[in-house]
Amino acid sequence: MRILVLGAGFGGLELSTQLSEQFGEEIEVVLIDQSGGFVFGFSKLDIMFGRKAPSEVFHPYRDINKPGLRFVQSAIRSIDPAAKRVETDAGPFDADILVVALGADLDPPATPGLLEGGHEFYTIPGAFALRAVLEDFEGGNVIVAVTSTPFKCPPAPSETALLLHDYLTGRGIRDQSTIALVMPLGLPIPPSPAASEALLAAFGDRGISWHPEKLVRGLDPDRKVALLSDGSEMPYDLFLGVPVHRAPAVVAQSGLTVDGWIPVNPLTLETAHSDVYAIGDVTSVGTPKAGVFAEGQASVAAGQIAARLRAGSTPPTYDGQGTCYLEFGHDMVARVTVTFLSGAPPVGALEGPSQEIAADKSEFGTSRIQRWFDRSWAS
Repeated sequence: MRILVLGAGFGGLELSTQLSEQFGEEIEVVLIDQSGGFVFGFSKLDIMFGRKAPSEVFHPYRDINKPGLRFVQSAIRSIDPAAKRVETDAGPFDADILVVALGADLDPPATPGLLEGGHEFYTIPGAFALRAVLEDFEGGNVIVAVTSTPFKCPPAPSETALLLHDYLTGRGIRDQSTIALVMPLGLPIPPSPAASEALLAAFGDRGISWHPEKLVRGLDPDRKVALLSDGSEMPYDLFLGVPVHRAPAVVAQSGLTVDGWIPVNPLTLETAHSDVYAIGDVTSVGTPKAGVFAEGQASVAAGQIAARLRAGSTPPTYDGQGTCYLEFGHDMVARVTVTFLSGAPPVGALEGPSQEIAADKSEFGTSRIQRWFDRSWAS
C-alpha cells in the first residue's frame, strides 16, 4: 500500500507523521516537495524584523526519519487523479491513495508594478530579502497592503503593521514615518469581532491608519503611488504587499480545480476522485488558508485513510475549527479560536494579548518541529 502525499507544509507534514505513527512499516508513505525545507509563516516576520537569522528558522526535510515514510525532493510535473499517478523530476509515482497538499502559489508579477516598485513579504525569498530593505529604510510613508483575495493567514498584514511600528520605533525613525494598512476586509479579522476591536484599538494607539474594503490593484513605481480598487491613490516610500494567490499550475492542469481551487467533501476532505484527498490552502473547503487549518484537515484525512485501511474503525470528520496566534507587538500575542463549518456564522473567541500566550505560541512551534522532525528547536 503506497500513500502519496504531495506537499510538505503543515498539512503534508502532519498527515505523513500521523500515518507513520499509526502504521509504521506496514505501509509506504511518500512525501514529495520541491523545497529543501520547511519555514513557519510566523518565522518570516522574525527574519524581516531581525529577530532571527535565516539558518535558525529553516528546517531541512532531509532530517525526517520516520518508519514507513520517505521524503523525495522534486518538482511535480503532472497529476493524474483518476489513475493516482504523478510525474516528477525524480520519475513517476503511482499511488493507492493520493493526498494533494500543495498549498497556494504566490504570483507577485500578477500585480502591475509590485516587483518594480515594491516588495512582497509572503514568499520565503521575499520575506528574507526585506530584512536588508528595512535595515536601509530611513523613514517615510509605508503601506502594508493586500493585492487579491483569497489570501493566506488573514491576520498577517495586521501583525506586519504592528511589528513594523515596533521596529521603526526601535530604530528611532517612527516619528518621521507613517504606516497605512490596506485590506479588502471590512474588519481586520471578520470572524472575531473581539479580535478586530482589539486590533483597531492597537492601530489607533500606534498611529497606524486603517483602510478597509480596498485592494491595491497595482503600483506606479515612477510616481511612487499605490493604485487602489476604488480608483484612489496612496503615495508610498516603502510598499509591503501580499501577492496574488493561485492554486499551483500543476493542480489547475490536473482538472481537480473548480473556480480556481479544489472542492472537497467538507467532512472527509475527499475529492470527486476515489481515494484522492485534498487538504490545506489548495482547497475551497470553507476555512481560512492558514497552517493550523491545514493541520486539522490533515488529522481528519489521516483518520479517514486509517479507517479505510483498518475495517471497523470509525473515521473522524472535520469540524472546521482552528486556533491562530496574533502578534500585537511589544512581545504580546493573542489567541483566536474559530469554528467555520458548524452551520452557523463563525465567531472567534479572543484570548489576550499577553506574554503568557506569546510563550504558548513559542511552544506551538517547538512542539511541531519535535513532532515532525524529531529534534528540538527554540522558536
